[in-house]
Amino acid sequence: MNPVDPVQHELGRPRTPRSIALSDTCFYAALAVIGGTYVLLVLAMLVADAAYMIRQTVRAAAVSPEPWMAALTANPVVVALADPKIQYSIWLSMISCTLSAIISVAVAVPLGYLMSRHRFFGRRLLDAILDIPIVLPPLVVGLSLLILFQFPPFNWYARSIVYQVPAVILAQFAVACAFAVRTMKATFDHIDPRCEQVALSLGCSRSQAFGWVVLPEAGRGMMTALTLAWARSLGEFGPLLIFAGATRMKTEVLSTTVFLEMNVGNLEAAVAVSLIMVAAAVVVLIVARLFGTRDMGL
Repeated sequence: MNPVDPVQHELGRPRTPRSIALSDTCFYAALAVIGGTYVLLVLAMLVADAAYMIRQTVRAAAVSPEPWMAALTANPVVVALADPKIQYSIWLSMISCTLSAIISVAVAVPLGYLMSRHRFFGRRLLDAILDIPIVLPPLVVGLSLLILFQFPPFNWYARSIVYQVPAVILAQFAVACAFAVRTMKATFDHIDPRCEQVALSLGCSRSQAFGWVVLPEAGRGMMTALTLAWARSLGEFGPLLIFAGATRMKTEVLSTTVFLEMNVGNLEAAVAVSLIMVAAAVVVLIVARLFGTRDMGL
């Protein structure tokens, strides 16, 4: 007796191999169109930025008696990199993003471990609190930090933090740490707890088992959390604008440089700085993939 195809039985008509292949083709074509639209939008934005830079360079070279030399010196990216203000914003961005990423990982490791390995009262509430910086509008994060430093004991340090370089790092950390915590929790979820239990049964303390067994296994995840936190810090804008300001040669980073250059009508410099940030983001994505982001399901 031939088994009954449940789909055929439900529809009441036979399904030939040709009809099945056609149905599958239409299904995957619909998925490709829907998903490919967004992918093409992202690629189109990047290509548009690069095309704009090339067009500006060609225009400058066309009106110069020395076109190739002019093409090099008039390239918006070269001009932007030669600007002392943008050089300062690049330097501050690299320093602040690195510090905020390191601090984020230092906080994310214990939080991610506790959330992954232990069940305790208030765990769901803590999980929801950790998501607040992710779902809040960025401007609200900056405004909340600004209000926080009006109350003691934070107001004792307001003059040395608010609208100063430490405010840049704190604003970046406030948002980036949430992403690092999620990455570390996923990392510890994928580490077999039996290895830690074996270490405990052999006489190791909890801290020794964590330091000698769990932490080495989480190395790839820590590197991924570091790169993701660094990338999130680089793209931060709203909290920086409210809490740290956008003062030239003081609290200006790459994201606020784009804003300032647009305000003065210098579109070429804004696009050039945007391309610098895109290049940094691409490097971060490559590093994150190499260190196993995909293995953790992120």
